[in-house]
Amino acid sequence: MARQNVGINREYGDWDWSADAGERARLLQSPSVETGPKSDEGQGAGAGATSTLGAIFIVVNAALGAGLLNFPAAFSMAGGVAAGIALQMSMLVFIIGGLVILAYCSRASNERTYQEVVWAVCGKVPGVLCEIAIAVYTFGTCITFLIIIGDQQDKIIAALLKDSHGADGGHWYTDRKFTISITAFLLILPLSVPKEIGFQKYASALSVIGTWYVTAVVIIKYIWPDKEITPGQIPLRPSSWMAVFNAMPTICFGFQCHVSSVPVFNSMKRPELKTWGAVVTAAMVIALFVYTGTGVCGFLTFGASVDQDVLLSYPSNDIPVAIARAFIILCVLTSYPILHFCGRAVLEGLWLRYKGETVEEDVVRERHRRLFQTVSWFLLTLLLALFIPDIGKVISLIGGLAACFIFIFPGLCLIQAKLSEIPETKPTSWWALVSYGTFMVTLGAFIFGQTTANAIFVDLMA
Repeated sequence: MARQNVGINREYGDWDWSADAGERARLLQSPSVETGPKSDEGQGAGAGATSTLGAIFIVVNAALGAGLLNFPAAFSMAGGVAAGIALQMSMLVFIIGGLVILAYCSRASNERTYQEVVWAVCGKVPGVLCEIAIAVYTFGTCITFLIIIGDQQDKIIAALLKDSHGADGGHWYTDRKFTISITAFLLILPLSVPKEIGFQKYASALSVIGTWYVTAVVIIKYIWPDKEITPGQIPLRPSSWMAVFNAMPTICFGFQCHVSSVPVFNSMKRPELKTWGAVVTAAMVIALFVYTGTGVCGFLTFGASVDQDVLLSYPSNDIPVAIARAFIILCVLTSYPILHFCGRAVLEGLWLRYKGETVEEDVVRERHRRLFQTVSWFLLTLLLALFIPDIGKVISLIGGLAACFIFIFPGLCLIQAKLSEIPETKPTSWWALVSYGTFMVTLGAFIFGQTTANAIFVDLMA
């Protein structure tokens, strides 16, 4: 890998593992992204086949997901519609800026995945911390997926049993712990074991359809509400200025697509910063409309009484909502193996780096290791999902990690990239970019600290 003309941190090879960078890049690539081989002469020669519209679709798909269900509750926690929208709009500038910074640093370092960029630009310590953060984040997201499956199955079973008040009919097969466990063992575990997940690349279309359908249902139910739905109190302003920050974990969790953005950028036919800026701006505006539509309409429908999962607030016998629940179950069933795959690849990379080995050295040990990692990951996430009551508690914790991917690591990359240039005379633009990176790191550290402390001392210890 030729880096002689780029002044960035070169500690990336300190652990004698840079020769296997291409394998790790391939492991953590989105299964729906096709890229060409890495080129030492820059990104142009290794450009992929993804069009501009295709890149917008992939970024939107990466942003939209399970966090959609928590946005009405986030608006309630923020103190109303005005506060929730204002918070989203103010954060969107930095969210888009972080995506552009990552593309810039990807070109400078000639790396093709998020963690590879952080490793190459910032060095060993931030690189390891980034990989650990990705593993913890994907682990927490997998827990969220299992909780969502249980939530939606409870309502579907209740509708089938003609009981609109819940699924607690006294039957062992309607017990929440049983339904989550049997679904996880029969469907999720078999999909998580394979070494490759390319067969799931068409699941992205299903996820997009599901999230758009949920948004449409929430908006329609607000415009034409059911008679049995009585909204609770609707706050018009936050109870305190700190209350606004309670919505930050959900917003960060919802808009976090930065980890998968670098492979998308490198998969484009024209991986240029100007084109990429237009791509991420369009994608984030689309995501903003979807999240805002769901958040505003769901919040105004139920007020402060809205559940952490907005679909739980609707009656179990509502047919359009039941279809939305089925869509969500299908989406998370296909998304869990993909998120687990990324987390497993990071853990495998950390282990191989520690041992000083490459992926190809021992195929048999790799298979045993993969089975052990998969089963351990699966059982731990399942166990925690069975005893965590709602998705809000998990999102409040991993939302802080999402802030690291959106603010802290891109900010560090920008600072290090500009400091490594060492111009003889530092122009105003140089100081502006360094200051912007410093502000992003500071803001990200504040969001991470505030949301994590709040999650630990308020949600988890309550």
